[in-house]
Amino acid sequence: MTEKRFSEQGFETGVNPEGRPGRPSSREAGGFLEFVIILTVAFALVFGFVRPFVLEAFRIPSESMVHTLEVGDRVFVNKFIYRFTEPERGDIVVFESVNGGEEDLIKRVVGVPGDEIEVRSGTLLVNGEPQNEPYLNRQIPDDSFFGPSRLSEGEVFVMGDNRANSADSRVFGPLPVENIEGAAFMRFWPPTRIGTL
Repeated sequence: MTEKRFSEQGFETGVNPEGRPGRPSSREAGGFLEFVIILTVAFALVFGFVRPFVLEAFRIPSESMVHTLEVGDRVFVNKFIYRFTEPERGDIVVFESVNGGEEDLIKRVVGVPGDEIEVRSGTLLVNGEPQNEPYLNRQIPDDSFFGPSRLSEGEVFVMGDNRANSADSRVFGPLPVENIEGAAFMRFWPPTRIGTL
């Protein structure tokens, strides 16, 4: 007759009269199966729901946002925020290319619906007022001109912080809000540059 013994966790373990461990009990097998199911569901939720709809990591592909973001930096993008609110000036957004390119782009919103946008010798004017933009890369001077142009409902104007090296709304025009995938809110790589945006 087999003697029943219990582990420290209270699970029954089969031990034969010679003291050798027997086969795992049905409770142990059931516990392992439950763990596998929970793990599978967790992965499905993270990669099937969280990534497409809530949060995604994004790698910076170009120099258009230097010094705010360098090539190779990685940021977290909140993909849920614009379901409840509209983009605001100063937001850093990831969006689908207006020209149909495969790679997503990242720029800063500088104008919202109703704003009149103009660039004179690299100086951004919103509704006729020069903007204070401490985040710009001043090492490479920008002498571009654009506009004036007024934004319609459902449009924003986006520009890179590295104005002299950024193909942005000055090139492809206003960005439809529907193209925006989310707002970048935190740099998590490299470790020396971790911080909010």
